Amino acid sequence: MRPRSKILIIAGSDSSGGAGIQADIKTVTALGSYAMTAITAVTAQNTKGVYDIQGISLKNLERQIMLTCKDIYPDAIKIGMLHSSELINVVEKCLSKLKVKKIVLDPVMVAKGGMRLISDKAVKDLKKIIKKSLIITPNIPEAEVLTNMKISSIEDMILASNKLLKLGAKNILLKGGHQNTKILRDLFLNKKEFKIISNKKIKSKNTHGTGCTLSSAIATFLSCGKPLNKSCELAIKYVNQAIRSNIKYGKGHGPINHLNSFILEKKFK
Repeated sequence: MRPRSKILIIAGSDSSGGAGIQADIKTVTALGSYAMTAITAVTAQNTKGVYDIQGISLKNLERQIMLTCKDIYPDAIKIGMLHSSELINVVEKCLSKLKVKKIVLDPVMVAKGGMRLISDKAVKDLKKIIKKSLIITPNIPEAEVLTNMKISSIEDMILASNKLLKLGAKNILLKGGHQNTKILRDLFLNKKEFKIISNKKIKSKNTHGTGCTLSSAIATFLSCGKPLNKSCELAIKYVNQAIRSNIKYGKGHGPINHLNSFILEKKFK
């Protein structure tokens, strides 16, 4: 089968394969598109936690992005972990040159086990990338960091999303997976509309890489011509099925199943 589109993934590596660039590649490939990568950092981790992070040199990151895109121009870009201000500035400069319109930013800040993955200064500089992105996909803890407010209700989610609009975001998918409720609500919002996407909570500790997977799925559906709100809905369905069919690997927060049955029948409906 010929790939439907080309996605450049700018993100960190997860040695355990459940999140980061590895989850991104699996998602894009499973959904029938072609994945290219620019690695921002290499982590030493497993399902129980992140134990070490080593950043890639700024020159190497820039060359990864520009040389790849010069040869194979991407239909969309997904951005994940950018753990330092210097890396953010390099990526921002590259995005200005490339002028790709379909950019999905997952503002990765904290690992599933709780380790902080980004510096305080980098959080401030990340707003440069927010302004260049078509959509950002923070979870509740990440939105709390970006907006300096506590989020404990759907009303708080709406308020926080409006604050993110004021920071320069064009569209927000605020993920509700950290809610301690039976029904989880994700919020899609821009200046003209907002929509609450509700799903029954799936009880599982094996949810490692859900954020990376969701943003990569959105980028893939977008790159294939789906509208933004439909891309978000399809990506959420894909992730939910990947959680339901998780493969129970590891002793901690295990990975989800990127090769789930959703892709066989429903991915472009």
